Amino acid sequence: MQLTDDPSWLERAENLLLFGASGVGKSHLAAAVSRRMLEFGKRVKFFSALALVQQLQQAKLHLQLQLLLKKLDRFDLLVLDDLGYVKKSDAETSVLFELIAHRYERRSLLITANQPFSQWDVIFTDSMMTVAAVDRLVHHALIVEIQTESYRKQSAVVRASTPTPTTKAVSSTARS
Repeated sequence: MQLTDDPSWLERAENLLLFGASGVGKSHLAAAVSRRMLEFGKRVKFFSALALVQQLQQAKLHLQLQLLLKKLDRFDLLVLDDLGYVKKSDAETSVLFELIAHRYERRSLLITANQPFSQWDVIFTDSMMTVAAVDRLVHHALIVEIQTESYRKQSAVVRASTPTPTTKAVSSTARS
């Protein structure tokens, strides 16, 4: 709640890292924080991590990566949702690392991920790159680990246990 009441963390180029299993509300929280920062007049861009990595790859292919990174600098906060779904290829992880390194101590990132840092070797192809990326992200960051059961699972359990109303046939009588 403190982050949503005071946008100064963006001015300090601090990061927000949200970890937890699927369905615990990470994306929902990221959207809520983003919206609140917009209300403060901050510039925010929300990406699926995979979509952003694909854009970065295309820019790199066309020798435009630095230009795209500079365009992204106009946003006070970049949200990378579902980082764990980025495929582990040299091309994808190198542009992801370049984004993290480029924004380090300059602009804020909000990242949601299913895996804790100890499992980020599944995201980055190289353990040294993993350590360097994590080091930059956590240096100025609030890390939130959400430990609860999936809201979607909880909702499904409630739906399954709630009896559905039976439908009664209603006959209508025509009036003369």
